[in-house]
Amino acid sequence: LDSSHQPARAMAETRPLVTVFGPEGTKPSVVSETRLPAVFSAPIRPDLVRFVHTNMAKNKRQPYAVHTQAGHQTSAESWGTGRAVSRIPRVAGGGTQRSGQGAFGNMCRGGRMFAPTKIWRKWNRKINVNQRRFAVASAVAASAVPPLVMARGHVIDQVPEMPLVIGGGIESVKKTAQMVKVLATYGAEGDLKKVKDSKKIRAGKGKMRNRRYTMRRGPLIVYDAADGIQFAARNLPGVDLVQVERLNLLQLAPGGHMGRFCIWTEAAFKKLDAVFGNGTEAAALKKGYVLPQAPMANADLARIINSDEIQSVVNAPKESTSVKKVKVNPLRNKRVMEELNPYIRTMRELEQKQQEDRKAARASRVAAARANSERKTASKAFFDKANEEGEVIF
Repeated sequence: LDSSHQPARAMAETRPLVTVFGPEGTKPSVVSETRLPAVFSAPIRPDLVRFVHTNMAKNKRQPYAVHTQAGHQTSAESWGTGRAVSRIPRVAGGGTQRSGQGAFGNMCRGGRMFAPTKIWRKWNRKINVNQRRFAVASAVAASAVPPLVMARGHVIDQVPEMPLVIGGGIESVKKTAQMVKVLATYGAEGDLKKVKDSKKIRAGKGKMRNRRYTMRRGPLIVYDAADGIQFAARNLPGVDLVQVERLNLLQLAPGGHMGRFCIWTEAAFKKLDAVFGNGTEAAALKKGYVLPQAPMANADLARIINSDEIQSVVNAPKESTSVKKVKVNPLRNKRVMEELNPYIRTMRELEQKQQEDRKAARASRVAAARANSERKTASKAFFDKANEEGEVIF
């Protein structure tokens, strides 16, 4: 391969060549190898795929609404106030249960619904062209990642390689039996059986509206020229076909879940660079469109930071010299209180002196009281006199 014409590849893309298998035989046979198109290195964006799918799926809806006169096909008028009943319109007349019953309101039996649906609702959604293309490119890239394909529920244990490319005139196969043999040869038989076993009657009223059965999705066959392959695979349950220039997100990511099991014909696989571009130049079939590129070639950020190249030029970790100041209660800590209020020491000394003066004055009063013997003698005599029986005369 001429490296001058190859786009810059992602670091995680370790397999630039893809095997092309042949449709003949009962065992996989290698025909040739081809270069992996640049679209498979597009960023995988499940958020964008889900957003675009949600809006695209709304564009197939049919308008529906209730009848404009539903709930209002009766003569009813409010009784007004003063009759101890609510002011809801009531059916006129008499002689029947219906007369006097509430009408029109959504809380009434036989009334209209709240906010009756209208057919002029905004049914369709516009999606930016670049967003649609980005979502399709992400879904195509995800179809080559086996864990994503298996997480979507596809049975690919026996598939020899992902993405699976079959050449050798596969597009000219016209018989369904021959197509079944080819799919069985390359390990898609398990996925077909899963689809066949999943057919169930739909729960709900959809079974009465021409969608009676539900079924899982099987492989998506992508071809370039409709030389008969569209007839060979169209009757297989769960198998969808799409032309490579008409890749549709609704088929590449059913339900908004990327990772559809895709089987590519060799011609369609080689045409992907013309449809999406080679990653550096504009696509031939999309005017001015260049494939989106991931901001980071390697998303393993921890490995990048810890690499020798980065660690050799970064500064050494800085040690913090600041000491966290512990808050101290100044009411319990004298030193902190003196820093906040330098006069507190003088106040404390004055308070201590006043306390000592009060203590000395009290001691002198007690000593003087104890030294007064005449008062003690009079008090004892009064006590003895009060303890005598009979009338006490002072």
